[in-house]
Amino acid sequence: MKIPLFDPTRDKDELEKVKNAILEVIDSGRYIGGEQVENFEKEFASYIGVKECIGVNSGTDALIAACNLFNIENRESVIPANTFVATSNATIYAGGVPKFVDVDPEIYNIDPTLIEKKITAKTKILLPVHLYGHPVDMERILEIAKERQLFVVEDCAQAHGAKYKNKNVGSLGDVSCFSFYPSKNLGCIGDGGIIATNNEEYARKLRMFREYGQSKKYYHDVFGINTRLDSIQAAALRIKLKNLDKKNEKRGKLAGTYKEMIEDANLSNHITLPVEKNWAYHVYYVFVIRVSPKCRDQLINSLQNNGVGAQIHYPIPIHKLRAYSNYNKESYPVTEKLANEIISLPLFPELTDEEIHYVVEQMKIFFRK
Repeated sequence: MKIPLFDPTRDKDELEKVKNAILEVIDSGRYIGGEQVENFEKEFASYIGVKECIGVNSGTDALIAACNLFNIENRESVIPANTFVATSNATIYAGGVPKFVDVDPEIYNIDPTLIEKKITAKTKILLPVHLYGHPVDMERILEIAKERQLFVVEDCAQAHGAKYKNKNVGSLGDVSCFSFYPSKNLGCIGDGGIIATNNEEYARKLRMFREYGQSKKYYHDVFGINTRLDSIQAAALRIKLKNLDKKNEKRGKLAGTYKEMIEDANLSNHITLPVEKNWAYHVYYVFVIRVSPKCRDQLINSLQNNGVGAQIHYPIPIHKLRAYSNYNKESYPVTEKLANEIISLPLFPELTDEEIHYVVEQMKIFFRK
C-alpha cells in the first residue's frame, strides 16, 4: 500500500470545481488582481473575523511584509525555536534579529512563560507560531505585548480554521500571516499567502508594500516589493474555502482514529500522541507523534520502505542551521529533544481508516522486532 503524507488530488468533486474556476479566470484575461482576488480577500477576512485581508504570493512574503510594516530594522522579534525557518528568515529579510524562545513540551508551541526573559530594549515584535494546527496559548502573550508596548504578529501558516478559546487564530494579534502552500489545510494550486488585520492603516500600508510601494499606479511613496496573489490562485482558494470547516472536522476525526488505533495496538509505551488542550480547536495540519530517538530514524525508514510517507517537521532546529551560526549561541532543550523524536504521519481529509490501520500495523510490526 502507498500512502503519501498528503494528496491534493483525491477530492475529485472539489478539483473539478477548481479546474472550472481556473478556466473562467483564463478566459477573463485578468490574471493579476481583479474580482477573484478582491472577493477572496473579503471572504477570508469574514471567515477569520477581521476587517482586512491582503493577498500576497506566499506565506513567507506575508511574514516579511508584516515585519517590514513594524520597521524592525536593527530591532528584535521573539519567535519559537521550534518552527519552520521561514518565520525567522522573514525577520532577517526585514532587517531584524530573531530572538528564539523554547517551546511547551506538550503542544510544541512557544512557551509564554519564557518570553519575558528574552525581551530587551530592542524587542519590537512577538511572533508566535500556531504550529502543526494547534493554537498557541495566546492570553499571556497578548498581555505581555500590551504591558511592553510590543506588536503581535501571528504566524498561522499551519492553522487555517484553528481556534483559541473559540476565537479564530489570525484574529488575535495586530496582524496575522497565512500560507496557502498546496499541502496546507487551505492550499492553492501553487504558492500563495495572505495578511489579516483589523487596522485599516496597516492594511493600506501593506497594500502599498505588495505593489512596489505605490499608493496608485506609478506613485511610489515607500519602498516595496512585488508580491501579489494571482487571480488563478484566488479562484481556487474561493472554492476550497467553502469546504475548509468540513475538511478540518474530518482531520480531527482521523486524528482521533489514529489515537484509538495506536492505543488499541498497545503502542502507547512506544509512542507519545499529540495533545489537544481544552481551550483549543486543533486542525491537525500534520499528525505528529514522538518516539525514542534511539529508534526514530529506523522507524521512519521502515515506514517509508513500506509505502508510508512519514516525514520529520523539522529535523534540525533553526538555531543549529549553518545559516544561523552567527545569530544564536544558546541551547533550547525542548526544541532539540523534539527534533530527535518527532515523526509526521500521513493525514489529510481523504485519508481512509483502512490506510490509518495500515500505518499503525506497520508501526506495530516495527516495535515487535
